[in-house]
Amino acid sequence: MSKRDELIKKYTEDIKDKFGESADVDFLTKVTIGCGPAIYGKDAETVSASSEKELETVKKNFLIKKLGLENGPELDEAIASVMEAYGKSNRYKYRAVVYYKLAKHFKKESIYNK
Repeated sequence: MSKRDELIKKYTEDIKDKFGESADVDFLTKVTIGCGPAIYGKDAETVSASSEKELETVKKNFLIKKLGLENGPELDEAIASVMEAYGKSNRYKYRAVVYYKLAKHFKKESIYNK
């Protein structure tokens, strides 16, 4: 099993454990690949919910640039909602899972079908 496959398995389990739902593994795989090498770095593979700078990066680089959404309060609300659902006490919020949940929230799965 490749390192990426191991990570996808870990993310799938995380979605089940933290959100109580079954992951769309095909879509999760596309999101994971879209994260690029960031998922392999100890610091970059997670999103710090307590860092305003980090959350701003998620908003600008993922929601606005990647998904093509307009900046507005709904973006911050969606990020806050995902972070809340992931669990405030959970220190390891995997970037691929956060991006997966945000893309699903905004129904932007088609972005990954290109």
